[in-house]
Amino acid sequence: MQKLKHVEEQRGAGRAQILETIRKAGNIARIDIAKETLVSPATVTAITSELMDAGLIEEITPEGPRQKAKRGRPRVALKIRGDAYPVAGIKVARESVSVLIVDFEGNELVAWDSDLKDPMMSPDVLAQEIYEAVKGACDAIDMHPSELSAVGVGLAGLIDAPRSFVHWSPSLNSRNVDIGAAFSQKFECPVLVENDANLVAKAEQLFGLGRNVSNFVVITIEHGVGMGIVIDDKIYRGSRGCGAEFGHAKVQLEGALCQCGQRGCLEAYIGDYALLREANAVNIGHPIADLPSLWELAQTGNPPAQSIFDRAGRMFAMGLANVVNIFDPEVIILAGHRAAFDHLNLVGIMEELKGHVVKVDAPLTEIKAHQWGDKMWAKGAAAYALDGFSALKIREMSISAA
Repeated sequence: MQKLKHVEEQRGAGRAQILETIRKAGNIARIDIAKETLVSPATVTAITSELMDAGLIEEITPEGPRQKAKRGRPRVALKIRGDAYPVAGIKVARESVSVLIVDFEGNELVAWDSDLKDPMMSPDVLAQEIYEAVKGACDAIDMHPSELSAVGVGLAGLIDAPRSFVHWSPSLNSRNVDIGAAFSQKFECPVLVENDANLVAKAEQLFGLGRNVSNFVVITIEHGVGMGIVIDDKIYRGSRGCGAEFGHAKVQLEGALCQCGQRGCLEAYIGDYALLREANAVNIGHPIADLPSLWELAQTGNPPAQSIFDRAGRMFAMGLANVVNIFDPEVIILAGHRAAFDHLNLVGIMEELKGHVVKVDAPLTEIKAHQWGDKMWAKGAAAYALDGFSALKIREMSISAA
């Protein structure tokens, strides 16, 4: 019995590997799958037959130059079956929800934005707000939410993704929440919850500056500060889902109050809310409502405004140096709307950072800025939903075979 279980586990791993190979290739012949995965042609044929029966892949005849030989069966390739299982990706921001619905190949079907009534709410209210946003997106393409195969949700905060459990999130008015239970009351399909910065890392890995990079770090700077880590092509989450909390690394004992409730976090010095809080606490001249206004004031030569950004830049450089010293990644990607602000821009940061990193006779970690909107976050969430749903289907296949 134990031997059969082990064999089926190996079979499941093989199904996952072959499905991922097909997804990455776009379309690929069975013989090429065998070469790519080092799996025997006979096993590839058996597994791809199972994947076709499950509706995950399909056969096609790739378009290409006309074959010289007129006889014989045309070369057949395999591809992901795009129309099989649509999924939705969700980005929960402070004031809005962004929804992206894609087919099983990852092709966009519709993008939809919806305003949030409150930046912080109860789990049930948040689940209802997300459901309404998804329904709005579905209505735009004459689809019902019940037709979705999975939903991926990106939340800021400390998230235990495998359990869909939220230790803390700035979007929720309570801690230690089984958010999966709240979503199960609204959706008929699996809802997969993940830290939003991890989903940015997923998006960068599949679609952005992290493509073909095995070890990189993504840092997001908006209302708060997040980090996603990719090590050996896999996202690192930590044992409790609390890893990679760059924004909550301590940079000052008994320092500024962070929105997580602790003091001295890096985020409390460089997050949007932290800069605005400091601007309105000092004699800056008049109330400041948003970050662009504060930045414009600094550009006019206002000393208090300039000092706020100067300190934020130094704090950020020190934090980045710690990331380099601990992880030594190939690339650090600064992602989000805030990447263009000069106090967090590359030239000054790199000069400040050099004074804090361990000196070795090798090139310094490359730092890149990638500006994009909430749609990219939602795209990462959709990719997470595709991965999660594929894993569920493969698990079902293993249970049926056992």
